[in-house]
Amino acid sequence: MSDKTFQVKLVKSGIGRPKRHRDTLKGLGLTKMNKVMTLKDTPAIRGMVKKVEHLVQVLPDEN
Repeated sequence: MSDKTFQVKLVKSGIGRPKRHRDTLKGLGLTKMNKVMTLKDTPAIRGMVKKVEHLVQVLPDEN
């Protein structure tokens, strides 16, 4: 299994969004605006990011 990672930054608030979107953000660890999380590149994580792609920005990993 590869150790690929990528970073996700919350750029729009989850306030006023459907509960599923807010829960997905919480699952990704994005709880505050401009917070950046480094996540493993797995199909499950990619699907979560795809669900809230209008609220986040995907950044390349710094490593």
